[in-house]
Amino acid sequence: ILLISLIHTCDVFRFIFTLDEAAEERIAFISSMDVLGRAIAEAISQTLAGPALRRTIKTRPIPTVPIRDLLFSPHIGTGNISALFAGLAEKHGPVFKIKTPFMKEDMVVLAGLEANKWTHRSGRNYLRAKDYLEGFVKVYGAGRLLPAMDGADHFRLRKTYGSMNSRKKLENRLDELYGPARGYLAGWQVGDVLTAVSTFPELINSQFSPINIGIDTQDCISEVIEFKKRALAIHLLRVLPEFMLHTPGMKRRKKHFARLVQRVQAVHTPAQRAGCPRNLADDLLSLHASDPQFLPETDLPFAFVSSLLAAFYLGSALSFAVYAMVSQPALYRRIQAEAATFFANGEPVGEEVQEFSLDTTHRLIMECQRMYPVVPMQVRNVMNAFTLEGYSPPVGTRLFIAQTATHYMDDVFPDPFSFDIDRYLPERKEQVGHGYAPYGLGTHTCLGQNWVELQLALNLLLIAHYFNLELSPEDYQLRFNPIPSLAPRKSLKFVVAEKRRELPA
Repeated sequence: ILLISLIHTCDVFRFIFTLDEAAEERIAFISSMDVLGRAIAEAISQTLAGPALRRTIKTRPIPTVPIRDLLFSPHIGTGNISALFAGLAEKHGPVFKIKTPFMKEDMVVLAGLEANKWTHRSGRNYLRAKDYLEGFVKVYGAGRLLPAMDGADHFRLRKTYGSMNSRKKLENRLDELYGPARGYLAGWQVGDVLTAVSTFPELINSQFSPINIGIDTQDCISEVIEFKKRALAIHLLRVLPEFMLHTPGMKRRKKHFARLVQRVQAVHTPAQRAGCPRNLADDLLSLHASDPQFLPETDLPFAFVSSLLAAFYLGSALSFAVYAMVSQPALYRRIQAEAATFFANGEPVGEEVQEFSLDTTHRLIMECQRMYPVVPMQVRNVMNAFTLEGYSPPVGTRLFIAQTATHYMDDVFPDPFSFDIDRYLPERKEQVGHGYAPYGLGTHTCLGQNWVELQLALNLLLIAHYFNLELSPEDYQLRFNPIPSLAPRKSLKFVVAEKRRELPA
């Protein structure tokens, strides 16, 4: 009786059975037979009350950041928006809004440790991703994309992507990583000047595309990425007018996108894939064949191209890691020592990788992701009313969740502007908790974070093992391009000072 009462109170029976009036009366009668059941039903019914019946909570107005706080911030010039939002949150609270001349609506920001905790634990009940990516989805002719999905469908598609983006999968295919990486690095000669913003995404993509979609895409990665960056600037950040996506240059880049999809499909016939290890494209095509309504043909192209876009984010992260290594000679030497041990008997694959301690390399990457997070904020729309620290953004409000603002808060990371890889030693563990969030928060947390950390580490070890790089100029101070994601500026360059050993063929 207690179980029937609970199910009835939650109004679940009507989703299971077709009930006539007599059946509903009988269920109601049975539910009222137990005293404890009636008490529980009354308590639950109050929590299930609709918005109009909920108790009104007094809220505070969301503060507006004065323009002077933005103009006089030292982080505006460097492009470090994580540090910018950290300073604003410490002064104005966890919820504040910014009036910008290039956006139609005020920019409402959530930042701080409490905001991170709330987003991770409760955000899925009050926020959704669908709205802010609606225009971006249409650009690619798709009905929906994984980043723009919520609920059960989002969970199901994440499982497909997750199975192909695990660290274990990469460990088992490391021979397909080393070969292309060595091939790309072989082109570096002493005296060459490497522009980080293009060099390292290409290095990552030389490995990423063959592993995930079975083709080499070096000839078109820059075009596809530029188109995607323009689309995000228009439809996500709203800093450019829509006609900027229809210029002759953008139309030419969009054609590369269509040709790329044709190439992927051409090499993924059953006969060609016989005996080959399954990749992301195989899994997506299988899901489409088994359930074309869930993953229609219109959604496949962007799913294929997502590998190239991921290479751009990883390339930016590798740029920051190389900068951190090269700008600190003591760390450079420690990583070279780890690389010498790691590659002493060839290139480890599979479970062999787990036998080596890459402690310095791993902690350097973690600190880079704290100080230079490639995705410094998430965007969501309010779908259900909520209150955070006394503030209640209206339903429909677009929120910019600056989850990495905590990376620059003293109470979370002491001396946050100092690059210190010892933060992650067992006795300190400053990354524990919701203050360290380079991979996002909640249900949209990065699927392949373990893959990312391994691929970044291996590429950094390869570079350190075979080359001595120097900054150009030597006293270069890092600055960022924060739109649409955090990336180094074109001014970040390295010089190949020495080739330490020959790359194996």
